[in-house]
Amino acid sequence: MPPLSRRRRSAVVALVAATAAALLTGASTPLLGAAPAHAATAGGAALPSGLATVIDAASGKCLDAKAAATANGTVVQQYACNGTTAQQWRFTDAGNGYVHIDNGNDTNQVVDVTDVSTADNAPLQLWSYGGGANQQWQAVDDGGGAFHFVNKNSGKCLDDPGASLADSTRLVQYACNGTAAQRFQVVPVTQSTSDPDLGPNVVVFDPSMSSSAIQGKLDSIFKQQETNQFGSQRYAVLFKPGAYSADVNVGFYTQVLGLGRTPDAVSINGAVHAEADWFQGNATQNFWRGAENLSVNPTGGGDRWAVSQAAPYRRMHLRGNLALDDGGWSSGGYLADSLVDGQVDSGSQQQWLTRNSQLGGWTGSNWNMVFVGSQGVPSTSFPHPPYTTVAQSPVTREKPFLYVDGSGNYQVFVPATRTDSTATSWASGSPSGTSLPLSQFYVVKPGATAAQINAALAAGQNLLVTPGVYHLDQTLKVTRPDTVVLGLGLATLVPDNGITAMTVADVDGVKIAGLLFDAGTTSSKTLLEVGPAGSTASHAADPTSLHDVYFRIGGAGVGKAATSLVVNSDDVIGDHMWIWRADHGSGVGWTSNTADTGLVVNGNDVTMYGLFVEHFQKDQVIWNGNGGRTYFFQNEMPYDPPNQSAWMNGSTKGYAAYKVADSVTSHQAYGLGSYCYFNADPSVTADRAIEAPDNPNVDFTSMVTVSLGGTGTISHVVNTTGGPSNSSTNVADLVRYP
Repeated sequence: MPPLSRRRRSAVVALVAATAAALLTGASTPLLGAAPAHAATAGGAALPSGLATVIDAASGKCLDAKAAATANGTVVQQYACNGTTAQQWRFTDAGNGYVHIDNGNDTNQVVDVTDVSTADNAPLQLWSYGGGANQQWQAVDDGGGAFHFVNKNSGKCLDDPGASLADSTRLVQYACNGTAAQRFQVVPVTQSTSDPDLGPNVVVFDPSMSSSAIQGKLDSIFKQQETNQFGSQRYAVLFKPGAYSADVNVGFYTQVLGLGRTPDAVSINGAVHAEADWFQGNATQNFWRGAENLSVNPTGGGDRWAVSQAAPYRRMHLRGNLALDDGGWSSGGYLADSLVDGQVDSGSQQQWLTRNSQLGGWTGSNWNMVFVGSQGVPSTSFPHPPYTTVAQSPVTREKPFLYVDGSGNYQVFVPATRTDSTATSWASGSPSGTSLPLSQFYVVKPGATAAQINAALAAGQNLLVTPGVYHLDQTLKVTRPDTVVLGLGLATLVPDNGITAMTVADVDGVKIAGLLFDAGTTSSKTLLEVGPAGSTASHAADPTSLHDVYFRIGGAGVGKAATSLVVNSDDVIGDHMWIWRADHGSGVGWTSNTADTGLVVNGNDVTMYGLFVEHFQKDQVIWNGNGGRTYFFQNEMPYDPPNQSAWMNGSTKGYAAYKVADSVTSHQAYGLGSYCYFNADPSVTADRAIEAPDNPNVDFTSMVTVSLGGTGTISHVVNTTGGPSNSSTNVADLVRYP
């Protein structure tokens, strides 16, 4: 190691290096004369004043002093996070907006660029602090507790070379490039324990808890929920920023999510997975669960998310491969705003939508695989294999989410809308959007009444609905623009006495997310109405959006509703919905869980991503508005028409799965699948799956009909074109219409 005198640089050289750092990082805060490090660094966010772990976004592993050594020349590497003092660091103000990064085992030993090098790939080591510019770093805020660190001497960034996932990879400096390999989550070792009261069914973990205690609680919840398909228990499992070793097996009515601003703020070493062991590998009933906002270093290099409807894998970073089945049948599913470093294998999945994600690759196909605004995915080749790829998502808003800020305060982040987007919203760090403090939310907990909830809405509050089943004796009325209604843990609303569960005024920017609307025993006209009939206002600049919103008619008991969802407002975005008249469970039968139509769209310029509508007794979807767009549609016709005469639309046999009204002059839909399984009377026939006007601007791309096991017939795919699907020819494809 050169003597300290050789490692010092003149003020001129330091200024040049600092200026270079500002240019490379885009930092807006002046580097010289900046506030002390513990108050703020470039970009305005504070570093922790105490010990912290430093987690690489690319690998999910921790900044580590090799073998916990403290001697000069000790290698600075990344290693699986283990909570030891060799992985704890203190940021000490070095003046002029720089810090030195001190190791928890010996605070005089700091992260140092070997040999005062200015070269790319110069390795890092521990060395006694002597004030050298190569021992000082500017922490530049990337948002949400993440930073990149710019060396004062070289103007280059702390870097995980090649974005390596391996333990013992020696860290280096490299030209700043904005990648995840240079983004590090800084997590205080001691975190605030003043959590708000989120009700009895929200479990919050922080990294200071023992792995055994965390695993015990996870196992207890899963044991209760593994087979609990129609139970009333609901859970949200929240991980504060930091690193964990855990096997997170996700059962029914369980939402597992990270409390960071990006998925990389929470690193799970182990697994976050959904299995179908309870059903002998058959994942066709793995519903109502979710994994969100986590990064995972999977044991063995791969993880499994074997699910069907209403089970999103959203805003995740998986550092490995992902399997979407468990060896048996599966009928999913939805992956959005996620990064999968490895390959996704769809296995037996009948259909799947991947939206605004980045994958290392994709293998597998069955009937209907759709990719929108995603990278690393197959090109369109429908029907052989049945891939449909749309390069950009025309308009999106990601789902709002709960997070903990650097001061330990809970907030809800509301992502901004994006147009013509591709890949994740958080690829370059913290996404664009607005944070709302929890003080602006009425926290709905079990026992809350509809009157109390409506009073909060009338007072201008948002809603955070904690896990539970809530019976409503009056309609919940959302009237204020930009109201957020965010459910946790599959929070469930049940309208009693035939009321509508919720109505939304014709206003801008309402966000409804994470709710299950479960029909009551007295039939409701509708379960959710977005905008009153006759709504005409434009909301193009600030659309209302629905995220992971589910509807259920029967299954947990008798339920009835004529129509589940009516969209009257213009410009609404649907971001994953399962609208289901139950085909199994309690209260199921042709005259028991009665329901005409799943979705009616009357508004103009409505966009749907991931639309699942199943088993309704008349038209499944009716689209009356102009300018509509659907990216992926999955449908099963009702299983249970007792005979053909009971299921006639005038002189037409059966009803359409997807009906575009004759008055519509413009409509687009990509990747539509409709299946039949008429098990009460296999001779039942549907004349068509899609009904639409013959207009060149009413356009369909990539359609498939399937007679499941040859039980029943769909005569045509669209109008009188395509098909049949029947006992002789189960699958019928149609590339375009007209």
